[in-house]
Amino acid sequence: MAKVFSIALSFLVLFQSFSLDLSDLAHVDELLEHAQFHSEKYGDNFFVFISKHYGELQIEHSKNHQEEKQEHEELPFTNQCCSHAFTAYVLNKIQIPALKSCPIVDFKANFYYLDNYSSIEKFDIFQPPKHT
Repeated sequence: MAKVFSIALSFLVLFQSFSLDLSDLAHVDELLEHAQFHSEKYGDNFFVFISKHYGELQIEHSKNHQEEKQEHEELPFTNQCCSHAFTAYVLNKIQIPALKSCPIVDFKANFYYLDNYSSIEKFDIFQPPKHT
């Protein structure tokens, strides 16, 4: 179950990186209908249709066919993605002076080792099993 969840989550991140949305998947049928319309009216194959709506012929096609503007707006994968990052940079004109501290000259080590666990060796419960 964890593998299925991780694979599904990976695909979700993959689709979001392609800017795919569930509303785009809902409009795939309109894409196919409009492609069929172009095939019947203009004799375009699917690759020419994709080029006219998503590729290099898009500007020319939108200028020549203003009557299809409503259908073009309903096609999937036409959402515009724009992201901005705002950064605030603040300059403080008041400088806080550094505190002067006296260095510690007389330093004595106050560390010693005290074996507090030597008593647990005496109990049988903490010893490894013995073969009798």
